[in-house]
Amino acid sequence: MAENIKTAEVSEEVKPRSVRVVLMALMIAMLLAMLDNMIIGTAMPTIVGELGGLEHLSWVVTAYTLATAASTPIWGKLGDMYGRKGSFLTSIVIFLIGSALSGMAQDMGQLIGFRAVQGLGAGGLMVGVMAIIGDLIPPRERGKYQGMMAGVMALAMIGGPLVGGTITDHMGWRWSFYINLPLGAVALAMVTAVLHLPKKKAQGKIDYLGAALLTIAITSTVLVTTWGGTEYAWGSAEIIGLIVVGIVSIAAFLFAETRAAEPVMPLHIFRSRNFTLMSVIGFLVGFAMFGGVLYLPLFQQSVQGASATNSGLLLLPMLLSMMVVSLIAGRITTSSGKYKMFPIIGGGLMVIGMYLLATMDTDTTRLISGVYMAVLGAGLGFLMQITMLVAQNSVDMKDMGVASSSATLFRTLGGSFGVALMGSLFTSRVTDTMSERLGPQAAQAAGSAQLDAASLAKLPEAVRDAYQHAVAAGTHSAFLLGAFIAVLGFAAAWFVKEVPLRGAGPQAAGAADGKAVPAPAESFSH
Repeated sequence: MAENIKTAEVSEEVKPRSVRVVLMALMIAMLLAMLDNMIIGTAMPTIVGELGGLEHLSWVVTAYTLATAASTPIWGKLGDMYGRKGSFLTSIVIFLIGSALSGMAQDMGQLIGFRAVQGLGAGGLMVGVMAIIGDLIPPRERGKYQGMMAGVMALAMIGGPLVGGTITDHMGWRWSFYINLPLGAVALAMVTAVLHLPKKKAQGKIDYLGAALLTIAITSTVLVTTWGGTEYAWGSAEIIGLIVVGIVSIAAFLFAETRAAEPVMPLHIFRSRNFTLMSVIGFLVGFAMFGGVLYLPLFQQSVQGASATNSGLLLLPMLLSMMVVSLIAGRITTSSGKYKMFPIIGGGLMVIGMYLLATMDTDTTRLISGVYMAVLGAGLGFLMQITMLVAQNSVDMKDMGVASSSATLFRTLGGSFGVALMGSLFTSRVTDTMSERLGPQAAQAAGSAQLDAASLAKLPEAVRDAYQHAVAAGTHSAFLLGAFIAVLGFAAAWFVKEVPLRGAGPQAAGAADGKAVPAPAESFSH
């Protein structure tokens, strides 16, 4: 009998270890997708210096972003139809091929094309990680892993610029892409060996029409938010044309999905009130987070004189706060099964944090701005993973992939809109303030409203003072918009219904072996 007890104890020790190995592989894959743009950003000046093509610089990022956003819902549906493991491994392979080709690019055109290949794989990485965790870990237990995912995000945002600068300086910019290969190979081997998910056989055909229409809609939307107010005026024929294409393709997509046997984004998932609310809140979280990540370093570099070299470290108060709060919220969710209070608290803190950031001016110290960032980070920590958890808990297991991809997509689109609208307000306010202080002719200097501390030091005192006030005014307008958007998220959070999270029980036992066990279908209020 003692031997039997010992065997049971060993078994219990091995099972969680299998899950940890799978989760480690998933975190590496998630890190690959998130780290890439952060690393490449610091390498871009060197890349342009060698390959030329400065006029196409923005497309190196845009091609990746577009491909990621457009492919995300398709990867989710493929996982639901043909099995999560196969689609996830395929996305890793495509990402690694894109990385290798990008590192070998000989001109800017090749680099842009290969970055699009990389983006296609990245779309599958993100949704694959979320959906596999959804398959393996029941929602009641999933909360404890939220801090881990938030930690990966913080690591990417903080470490990306530092790693990118170090690699570029000591190994060459091509290794900014090659560094993905060994990490990806490790993730590929671990997932192949340890992850065990049931194979699926699709009952219907792939919804090619829906996928095409959704791709056109997403592409139009991202291009409008990327080009509007920068490459083209908001009222230009190009932007208006893209808006029309986007509206028509969305309408056609919605119609096509009602006819498709296996729709790429089943509209019935939006009948769940919680899922729809989480999609809206996720969009608003993306809006606030990406806007904050863009304009906080800009304020600290231009107004507070911080070095651009350590730009990732400037966000440390926000990211650490987000990670710690996400971990605490996850533990409480796991122990209590309650979660409704977190979107409400998070939404409220996000409003307060955005408003506090909007009050910053040229006299605001780094300590004070750090406290304000920590408040915003706490709000995001309550919201980031809870939105995904509740979205996944609001659908049947057969729709786990499309639920994960939809939630990811809405957050991505929210970030795209946030950067675009905040950027438009920022640029307008900077130009107006410079004109008021130095005259209309000086407003042209605002066109490059991202001078670093060294460049600012060389400006005449009057110009430098005007520029710093202009950037402070611009960030004030941008964060005030963010606060208004956050109010909408706070209001939406009150309508979330606390549907009990699917508990552990037999599911957890299966998950401990790295195997997914189907969860019973929930009954939802709509």
